[in-house]
Amino acid sequence: MSTDTVAPSLPSPYALSPEARELLFTEARTASKFTDDPVDDDRLRAIWELFKWAPTASNVNPLRILYVRTPEAKDRLVPLLAPPNQAKSASAPVVAVLALDTRFTEHLPTLYPAIPQLKDAFEANPELREENASFNSALQAAYFLLAVRSVGLAAGPMKGFDAKAVDAEFFPDGRWRSILVVNIGKPAPDAWSTRLPRLEYEQTVQLV
Repeated sequence: MSTDTVAPSLPSPYALSPEARELLFTEARTASKFTDDPVDDDRLRAIWELFKWAPTASNVNPLRILYVRTPEAKDRLVPLLAPPNQAKSASAPVVAVLALDTRFTEHLPTLYPAIPQLKDAFEANPELREENASFNSALQAAYFLLAVRSVGLAAGPMKGFDAKAVDAEFFPDGRWRSILVVNIGKPAPDAWSTRLPRLEYEQTVQLV
């Protein structure tokens, strides 16, 4: 049997070290200020090489990334952010604009060969295509934040921006549609605000 068809054995549910759980979840927070330390190409690729493996429905993978890091590009982006967010992105060495690819279906024959007709099914149903693009790109955006943290960087996700203006400026052909802006870099000493509370297990979970 080909090893490509054999699923790996499942790890313990507590396989992550306490330090890794802190890095990804329990101690991680949104960063608002960053140092001047650059983020190199290898680190940006490492983010992609991690989060691309996380699951999406029918392996559609509609998320795309624009890394904004030159002064000229940041000058184009920052004015399109909500005023409270402009200084945050101005301080970040890299700003990722996460976008969904409205024509993600063209890759389905490669990504999901088990159902060859899937591409045509999506393209015949615009409502279904939009629903899948929206849900799965949002899912991938969450994976992206965890991948940023996992390579030792801080993430500052923001929805406060003029999406139509960003799309007109950076994606004028209309294929990509921005959904989230994420500041990326090493956090400054005063990068964090006070940690906000979370609901308790008993408030959010039911067992039947």
